[in-house]
Amino acid sequence: MPYLWLLPSIVLIAVFVVYPIIIVFRMSFSEITKSGIVGDFIGFRNYTDAVALPAFGVVMKNTFWWVISVVGLSTLLGIIIALVLNEEFRGRKLVRAVLIFPWATSLVIQASVWNYIIKYEYGNLNNVLLNLGIIRQAINFRSSYQIEFIWECAVGIFVTIPFVTFCVLSGLQSIDDSLYEAARVDGASFRYSLFHITLPLVKPSLTVSTVLNIIYVFNSFPIIYTMTKGAPANKTDTMITYLYMLSFYDRKKGPATALSVIGFVILCICAGIYMMTVMRKEETL
Repeated sequence: MPYLWLLPSIVLIAVFVVYPIIIVFRMSFSEITKSGIVGDFIGFRNYTDAVALPAFGVVMKNTFWWVISVVGLSTLLGIIIALVLNEEFRGRKLVRAVLIFPWATSLVIQASVWNYIIKYEYGNLNNVLLNLGIIRQAINFRSSYQIEFIWECAVGIFVTIPFVTFCVLSGLQSIDDSLYEAARVDGASFRYSLFHITLPLVKPSLTVSTVLNIIYVFNSFPIIYTMTKGAPANKTDTMITYLYMLSFYDRKKGPATALSVIGFVILCICAGIYMMTVMRKEETL
């Protein structure tokens, strides 16, 4: 009976997840024309062509820093905000409602708004700083591709914080208050309670949010494409935007398919290592 109830989900996963993955793997080892027609088996030629592309190293480095910075900082800030929102204060419900807006709003809209905010000629950020007398002349916040990439990461962190916050907050609200009361009676400090009660009990929620966050951020497309489209010369591209441009602009569908498989394998390895590390730590506790 349990398998009968699980059957619809298994069928949907098989049709819409497993089967497309198999197709993409097969395509990555096949010759693909510019029109998308899959030809004969060619081995690892698509993979060697993808790795040999001039922008491959830059794109991989950008992808690494993009995932590390967005996931790491959004997780840290999300934990801090969740701890604050878990406390009783006036207007807490309103703050919680407002916090969900960046996550609920389309990423294209978010990126477009931030594009407008940091404009050199008429951006809101320059206008605010000028009106407050903090600066005397407008600053070009997009003077180099390194700064543009930092802005992309900042927008990614901004829109990801609500997801982490509410995942952690759900874990915090499941903790019994009697544990904190017993700790206070024993003279435990806030720091001790945080590292020996709060974080260990929140770890399951944090594990789920981190794994999902890695997947979402790695596969994030709208922010980078809307803000820079990878310009100049793929200097601000990540793997997802790069393989899109490679496939639909440069018509190199074979290497683009190989890159998608490489990204899938990287995600599986990272998620697997993280899950194994966390579960091993839980077993030793």
